[in-house]
Amino acid sequence: MSVKYGILTLLFRQKHHGYELKLELDSLLGIKGKINPGQIYTTLDRLIRDQLVSSPGSDDQERKLFELMPKGKNELGKWLLEPVPYHTTKEDFFFKWSCARKIYFEQEKEMLEQQKAIVLKEVMELTKLKMELLLQGDESRYLLITGMLLHLEADLNWINQVENRNR
Repeated sequence: MSVKYGILTLLFRQKHHGYELKLELDSLLGIKGKINPGQIYTTLDRLIRDQLVSSPGSDDQERKLFELMPKGKNELGKWLLEPVPYHTTKEDFFFKWSCARKIYFEQEKEMLEQQKAIVLKEVMELTKLKMELLLQGDESRYLLITGMLLHLEADLNWINQVENRNR
């Protein structure tokens, strides 16, 4: 999970102050965890330094506001389209997909297709390894690979369901 990209996502549609960002990030994370408020502000400082976010002033209650700059929108779009390697866990992709849905990302279909492609590549590699292990008589590793393939199959089924919801 990336606090940086969560913040960019939340600033995509409107300006927010730090506490709003914390609450919204906690909501995006769901049951996965809560964000430390200090992490929000240090990340905002880096985003301002990198010219991805700016602070146009304060709201009527004197809370510092933050907004997304064009460079930040480009950075967010590139990140959303970058497939998540399977070994990093599907929760990372789910977080990324949740961010895309939050901003009505126009390239969501491309994002899902790229993720599906990386999972299929992993399926092909593991299937080849599984056959080699079967021929070698390495039952333990064969069964481990079989379990990994079942998880990949479930991920593919989920991506297919997400893709088919719009049809």
